[in-house]
Amino acid sequence: MTERQITGKHVFIGFASAFAIIIGVNLVLAFSAVRTFPGLEVKNSYVASQEFNDRKAAQEGLGWTIAADHQGGVLTLGITDEAGQPVEVSRLEATVGRATHVFDDQTPEFRFDGSAYVAPVALGDGNWNIRMKAWDEAGTLFQQRVVLHKD
Repeated sequence: MTERQITGKHVFIGFASAFAIIIGVNLVLAFSAVRTFPGLEVKNSYVASQEFNDRKAAQEGLGWTIAADHQGGVLTLGITDEAGQPVEVSRLEATVGRATHVFDDQTPEFRFDGSAYVAPVALGDGNWNIRMKAWDEAGTLFQQRVVLHKD
């Protein structure tokens, strides 16, 4: 039996193969991350940062608490004031979607039933969030990302 010797050619092929695998995996992960990125939160982050404290103070001044639940194909979005009473807002925009991508996003047609906002929505398994914006009668914006508790 003859001994095989490792030559410079073999070492180069080993190193090149290892780095090709590492670079290939990194490229696949980078493309996957960019493809599933939902996009920008704001158009101009500098302007948003300058207005943040004022918007936060106005929103906290409303004293609203938000709770979301999904049972039996019905999505319930409860908005209550500091006294625990239901709040009927002047305008509500809400998008239900997954935390990681926008492919499954839905915009339900909520109706106020006297105690909460309800809408029929079919949701699959997994983590779901509600990105909501609500305005009071004076036009104060309340926006929040709400974790959805499902059955």
